[in-house]
Formats: sequence, C-alpha cells, structure tokens
Amino acid sequence: MKRNLMTLALASSALVATSAYAEDVTLTIESWRNDDLTLWQDKIIPAFEAEHPGIKVNFTPSAPAEYNAVLNSKLDAGSAGDLITCRPFDASLALFEAGHLADLSGMEAMGNFSDVAKSAWQTDDGSASFCVPMASVIHGFIYNKDAFAELGIEAPTTEDEFFAALETIKQDGTYIPMAMGTNDQWEAATMGYNNIGPNYWKGEEGRQALIKGEQKLTDPQWVAPYATLAKWAPYLGDGYEAQTYPDSQNLFTLGRAAVYPAGSWEISGFNALVDFEMGAFKPPVQNAGDTCYISDHTDIGIGMNTKSANPDAAKTFLAWVASPEFASIFGNALPGFFPLSETPVEMEDPLAKEFVSWRGECESTIRSTYQILSRGTPNLENDTWGASVAAIKGAETPEALGQKLQDGLASWYAPQQ
Repeated sequence: MKRNLMTLALASSALVATSAYAEDVTLTIESWRNDDLTLWQDKIIPAFEAEHPGIKVNFTPSAPAEYNAVLNSKLDAGSAGDLITCRPFDASLALFEAGHLADLSGMEAMGNFSDVAKSAWQTDDGSASFCVPMASVIHGFIYNKDAFAELGIEAPTTEDEFFAALETIKQDGTYIPMAMGTNDQWEAATMGYNNIGPNYWKGEEGRQALIKGEQKLTDPQWVAPYATLAKWAPYLGDGYEAQTYPDSQNLFTLGRAAVYPAGSWEISGFNALVDFEMGAFKPPVQNAGDTCYISDHTDIGIGMNTKSANPDAAKTFLAWVASPEFASIFGNALPGFFPLSETPVEMEDPLAKEFVSWRGECESTIRSTYQILSRGTPNLENDTWGASVAAIKGAETPEALGQKLQDGLASWYAPQQ
C-alpha cells in the first residue's frame, strides 16, 4: 500500500511538473518595426500576459532595412522566433512557399477579416492564409483647417470642388496650395496615382480585372488618373521637381502649404509638429453621388514559424492579435495604422477617426501594383512611379504612359498577353 501511494505521489508530482513546464512558455517575435518597441513592451505584451499567465512574450525587432536578410539567415539557421511579423505580399509569400510560415487558414480567428484584408498574406489562389492581418494605412488628403477657414473653403468632395479650392489658395498667395514633390518619385505614385485612382477603376473591381487580364492599363479608367495628376502641377509650388519627401512634410507642418496628399502613417509625426488644426478629406469623386473608393492598404501582419517549439502558445497569441482588444490597443497607440479586423475600433485621435470613418462610407481596395503585378521585369510598381512623375510634369501624354506600362506588363505577365 505504501509503495502504491508513493508511486501515485511521484506520478502526481511528475504530472504537476510537466503541466507547469508546459504552461511556462516564452514566445519570441521577429519584427522590422523597431520604432514600436516601447508600444509592445509597455502596452501590447502586458495586456496579453495578463490574460494568458504562463505565456511570456519577447519582442525582438531588427532594423527595417536589415529585417529581410536577418530573418532569412535566422530561419535558415533554425534560430528564428516563434512569431514572424509579415510584410505584405511577395516577401511573406516567399517565406510561406519556402516552408517557413505555417498555414493559418484553419484558425477560427481568420474569420474576423475580410478578403481584402487577407489578400496580402495569401497564396495567389486564396487557398492558404499564412499571416494574421494586423493593420493597414489609408490614403487621402490632410489639410490645414485654419488656412481653409481663413479663405472660406470647405473640404472638397468632388474633383471640381478640389481644383476650385486649390485655385482659391493659389490666387490668395498666402499658402502653397499642395505640398508634394516629384524628386523621390514614389510619392507621385503612392499619394498621387494610387490615392485618386481607385475612384476611376472602381477599387477591387478594376484591380482584380487587371490581375485576371480582363482590363488593360490602356483602358480609360487606368489612363484617366494620369490626366488628373497633370492638373496638379500648377498647385505644387515653385521647384516641386526638386522637392523631396521630407521637404514636402516640412512645408506642410510649418504651415506653408494648405493641403498634403497623404498616407495615414503621417498622423503621429504631424501631430507632434504642427501648431494648427488639421483635417482630412478622402479622394474626391468625379461627380457628386458617385460611389467612393479608398486605398486601405494592407501594411503589416504576423505569422507563425513552422519550426516554433511552442505552436499552441503561438496560435493562442495569434488568435489574440485577431481580437478587438488587440485592435483597440494597437490602433490607438499608433494612430494612422488601422486594425484590419471587421470589429470596429473606436479611435481616440480625431484625425485617425476621420480617416477610418471612410471605411463606412467608401469601398476599400489596396494599391493596384502590389499583388502579383510587380513580380516581373520591368517592375510595374517602379514603372508607375516614373509614369506618375511624367504625368505631373507633362513630359508624356496619359495615353502614351498607359501604353508604355501595358507593354511592360504584357512582356512578362501571361494574362495580359
């Protein structure tokens, strides 16, 4: 009897020890967002650990420019963390195809996201999803409310109102109407073409049709935004051709320009720098009453390393990332990076609140060049930079630009041949 009791006690002790060990797990997160370290350490991780005793989390970011190389070397060496922060589209798809990211399609939490939100971290056919979407950035225009009030201008909703507002600002002469240069090129495409373009090609309808080869870059809805960009030039101020991205930011935050074609990632930085009230308006539609479309571009997700020693704990964390609690913490700590879950998040920052309200008024899409269409040579994303600059400068006609882009895409992309 004593022997039996002792055996039972030893077995119980082993069970308790095993159970405690199983719960005492540390997860490591790989990321390029080293500027978010304090947010993770002070807000996100404590909130998760409070709800999940026994699971500890370490956030170990690399410098953004080094992240891909550092991560790949760690994955090859088998030393990468349990959780991997995912850049959108091909970089993460390559990790999945190499067997480094787990298929999360079976996770119930993935049902919290729309098809558009998941598109940045799926296989081309949509059969596998390998990262939980975390946040997007939204495009539109940030403006100086004080300047608009001085000049009696309302935030425009149509293109006619938009150009009338810019003309009023120009004629007054106090402010540069709009702060954007073409020196760095990407702004002309990102805050220009892919900001206003979705209203022309009808967002996802046009983007998906281009991927399928059902529409071409020479079609009117893809050419017309270049003609509109050409009308921006008189309002960008003297010397815009040599103006860099930081130059444009400075012109706006110093109060010298009235309008800034923007991505919502500017919000936190601008809040710290301006001494005037800011507002935002969405890309103007061509005609009053038209359906509006916004670029609600997928920016960051998080997936699981297939070699994680703690897959159950990692999935627990990923499910929490898909929750309203995480969305609220992340969205309000980083105003301008908007959670992608379908549960609405109440934003505290007024400018962020304005941007995210457009989701309820407009159809969401992502930048037209980012999924599939920039894998070949010539690269459509980079070529769109050059085309957008050429359109603004009036260096080539919109039709010629569309033809050049179409020829480049058709040279390597079978559905467009």
